[in-house]
Amino acid sequence: MSFMRRAALASAALLLVAQPVLAQTPAKPAAVQKAAPKATKKAAPVSDFAPSADIIKTHMAFLADDLLEGREAGTRGYDIAANYVAAQYALLGVKPAADNGSYLQRVPLISFRPAGEGAMTVTGADGQSVALTFGDDFLPTPQAQAADLTVEAPVVFVGYGVVDPTRNRDDYAGLDVKGKIVVMLGGAPASIQTEERAHLSSPNTKRAEAEKRGAVGVITLSTASGEKRRPFKAGVAGMKAWRVVWRNAQDVGSIRAPGAPALASLSQAGAAKLFAGATGSLDAAMAEAEKPEGAVKGFALATKVKITLKTEIQKSESSNVVGMIEGSDPTLKAQTIILSAHLDHIGVRQNAKPGEDAINNGALDNASGIATLLEVARGFKNSKIRPKRSIVLLAVTAEEKGLVGSDYFANNPTVKKADIAANVNLDMPVLLYPFSDVIAFGSDRSTIGDVVKRAAGRVGIGVSGDPLPEEGLFTRSDHYRFVEQGVPSVFLMTGFQSGGEKAFTTFLKTNYHNPADDLKQPIDYQAAARFALVNYEIARELANTPARPVWKKGDFFGGAFAPAGHPSAAK
Repeated sequence: MSFMRRAALASAALLLVAQPVLAQTPAKPAAVQKAAPKATKKAAPVSDFAPSADIIKTHMAFLADDLLEGREAGTRGYDIAANYVAAQYALLGVKPAADNGSYLQRVPLISFRPAGEGAMTVTGADGQSVALTFGDDFLPTPQAQAADLTVEAPVVFVGYGVVDPTRNRDDYAGLDVKGKIVVMLGGAPASIQTEERAHLSSPNTKRAEAEKRGAVGVITLSTASGEKRRPFKAGVAGMKAWRVVWRNAQDVGSIRAPGAPALASLSQAGAAKLFAGATGSLDAAMAEAEKPEGAVKGFALATKVKITLKTEIQKSESSNVVGMIEGSDPTLKAQTIILSAHLDHIGVRQNAKPGEDAINNGALDNASGIATLLEVARGFKNSKIRPKRSIVLLAVTAEEKGLVGSDYFANNPTVKKADIAANVNLDMPVLLYPFSDVIAFGSDRSTIGDVVKRAAGRVGIGVSGDPLPEEGLFTRSDHYRFVEQGVPSVFLMTGFQSGGEKAFTTFLKTNYHNPADDLKQPIDYQAAARFALVNYEIARELANTPARPVWKKGDFFGGAFAPAGHPSAAK
């Protein structure tokens, strides 16, 4: 599981820890059984599927073995894992559903990072220029589409840069940014609902708004509270880290809003130089940003900026693994329910000391999710009753690089995009305790929520609310790439009851993204089987319910991504 911010623990709740627990029905006394033999005979089973703890354990043992060297996207270890999943699909009789009759969907990747420090110059109204200092005033942003980029333009401050019609908010109101560089505060006002704030805070969302208005680049400045959470100086150490996106038809990085690229981030000292001579006050804007409503007003600056960036770029290949269980209904089988899980992990630790374990095996992140996916597939293939809608089994690459494999599939699906009815994502089930409840992030936003409650209830599992609302976790895992295409989606997490909170937070603190996430952990494979069962029940009901899942009327994400006329729009 990837985190947009390592410090945001709950982002780790992005882990789709869905672990269900079978209700234990007490046996009737013999006298009762004799008195009512017919009633006992007619009692319906909880499910037509009995998941195997041993089979799940076997899958995890292979996928988390040292042989695969941490399954990093673009490596030999990942390719072995992908071929293993494809072979399991074939053994189950799952139909290939990727490229050219294959199980493997090629995902062209591009890695990029700064090549040098770049240069940034601020020129005032008096024509005097000041060169900003790397690491003190600014940090350059690498470019996925060009090894060399120079942008020179006047600058406009646009506050948070948030545009939200549902709240009658437009931070660009009254500002002319065409042909200009915009500088904006990171994040979004605290008063906005957390999941919606996470979306509005996204650099992709903000740059798209800037591009719509003709801006030619974006510079970001932290708020005072943002600086406390993650100091500007902390970014210097991460400058050489590779960023990854998929390559488009032009063989360059596929990024949102390429016309308004992210150019740099500023420190408070750098911002003071950029705002010199402006009619508006930077200090007043920063103070206003800390208020819940964050009603920061933008204004044109008296300066123009020239930024020169150099980027190191490398190309590589990986693959998603795609199979299909065809539906039985002549009409509904055209629609697909996508069950997804990420296959990749973070590979080999480069800074390990001699003799120290360096392989990040990713047993729970996310060999467990893939093992669950395969076991759910076995349940469908062994069932006497085929699902009415088709089930797509999607093992994605490069989740740890920023949800890249799921984004590639969502934009380049191997099935008809308009017919994708729902997505259920399996990410990092923490199978270390006997859970009694699950959390289904996003379920309250679409009719999938009712399905989850019924399915979990059939196997004796409760459904709890979000225990970490401040983290906006709905926007932070692979399912969200389908949400962005208008598809109602959820990811599940084991609940915090029955010792779940302690198990979850302890795992994050001691094992997450660490070689300790291996098979030596006290993994509860019976819990893994129950996890598979609840996901099977959810997927089966989604496949069989007559009505296609739709967004709830008035939902923020449904309105943003599935407007009237979209197949999943609120009815």
